[in-house]
Amino acid sequence: MSLTPAVASPPAPEPSIRAGYALFVLTLINLVNYLDRYIVSSALPAIQAEFGINNTQSGLLGTVFIVVFMLASPLGGYLGDRIPRKLLVAVGVLLWSLATGASGLASSFIALLVARAFIGIGEAGYGAVAPSIISDLYPRDQRTRVLSFFYIAIPVGAAMGYGLGGWLTTSYSWHVAFYAGGVPGLILGFLAFFMPEPRRGAMDEPGARIKMPFKEGLAGLASNKAFWATTLGYTLMTFSIGGLGFWMPTYMEKARGMPGDRASFLFGAITATAGLLGTLAGGWLGDRLDRKREGGGLGMSGVGLLLAAPCMFVAVNLESEPAMFATIALAQFFIFLNSGPINAAIVNCVPPAFRAFAMGLNVLCIHLLGDAISPTLIGKVADLSNLTTAIEWNALPVLLGGFALLVGAKLFRVASPLPR
Repeated sequence: MSLTPAVASPPAPEPSIRAGYALFVLTLINLVNYLDRYIVSSALPAIQAEFGINNTQSGLLGTVFIVVFMLASPLGGYLGDRIPRKLLVAVGVLLWSLATGASGLASSFIALLVARAFIGIGEAGYGAVAPSIISDLYPRDQRTRVLSFFYIAIPVGAAMGYGLGGWLTTSYSWHVAFYAGGVPGLILGFLAFFMPEPRRGAMDEPGARIKMPFKEGLAGLASNKAFWATTLGYTLMTFSIGGLGFWMPTYMEKARGMPGDRASFLFGAITATAGLLGTLAGGWLGDRLDRKREGGGLGMSGVGLLLAAPCMFVAVNLESEPAMFATIALAQFFIFLNSGPINAAIVNCVPPAFRAFAMGLNVLCIHLLGDAISPTLIGKVADLSNLTTAIEWNALPVLLGGFALLVGAKLFRVASPLPR
C-alpha cells in the first residue's frame, strides 16, 4: 500500500480545433489504405485467368505486400519517433497510391508482385505513425472512441475495395480497377502535408519525456508483458482474418457458384455494415470498461474473438446462402469490436516517446506471423483439399487469439510518463 497522499489528477487537456482536421484526413487515408489492399481480392479470378496462376501463386499477391509492409514498419516507427510524422504520412500515401496505379500497368505476374511490394513500402510509412499522432491529439479518456472512428475505415475501405474492384473488373478490366484505386490517395497525400504535428506526449500527464534513447526504450518494451500478450492475440486474429479477407470473394465465386461481382458486392456490404457497427460499439464499450478497470476494453476484445470463432466455422458449413451471410456478419461484428480497444491498449501501455516504434514493431509481429503467410497457406490447403476446409481451420487462430487478449487484459498497466 502506498503512503503517498492522494493527489487529484490534473484535468485532461482539450484537443485543438486542428485535431479534427488531422483525424478526418488520417481516417480517409486509412479507408483508401484498405481499399487499395482489397481491390486485388475481388479482381483475383480475372488476374488468375489472364496470367494462368494457381491458388498458391495467387496467395503470393497478398503475402509479398504484407512481407514488405511488415519489414518496413519498424523503420517507419523508428523515424516516426524522431522526425515530423506528417511528412512520413504524406510521402508514404503518395508512394503507395502511385504503386496502386502502376499495378494496373502490370503485363506479367512478376510485375504485379513488384508493384504490390511498393505499396507495402508506402503503407509502412503511414501505418506505424498514424495512431501515435492521434494519441498526441486526444486525451487518454477519449482515445478508444477516437481510434475506433479511425479504424471504422477498415471495414468501409475493405468493402469499397471489394465493391469497386468487383464492379470495375466485371465492367471493364482488373487493370482499370487498380487505376481508379490510386487516385484518391494522391489527393489525400497532398492534404496530409497540412496536418498539425503535435508534440509527442502532448495529451499525456505533465512531465512525459518526449525523447528516449532507442536502447532504453527497447529494453522497456522487451519486459512489457501486456504489450506482448496483446500483440500475440492481435497476431493470431490477423492471421485468420487477413487470409479470409483475401480468399472469401473467390470462395463465394468458386465454391458457392456466385457471380464474381455479386460475391464481392455482398461480402463488401456485409463487411462494411458489420464492421462499422462493431467498431462503433467497441469504441463506446471500450471507453466505459477502461474507466472501470485498466485493460477493460482489451478484455472485451478477447471475449469478442471467443464469440467470433464458432461463427466463422459454422458459416461455411451452412447450406442456406442467407444464413451463411448472416453468420459471417455476426462473426465480423465480434471481430471488429476490438479495432479501437486493442490499438488504444498498445499506445496506452507504452511511453509516449516510444509509441511509434512500438506500433511499428507490433505491425511487424502481427504480419510476420499473421497475414503475411495466411493467404499463401490457405491457398496451399485449398490446392491440397478445397477452400471450404481451408477456411474452416481458420477459426482456430481466432479462438486462441481471444484467450491471449484476455491474458493481456490481466497484465495491462497504463504506462507512466517518464521524467524529462
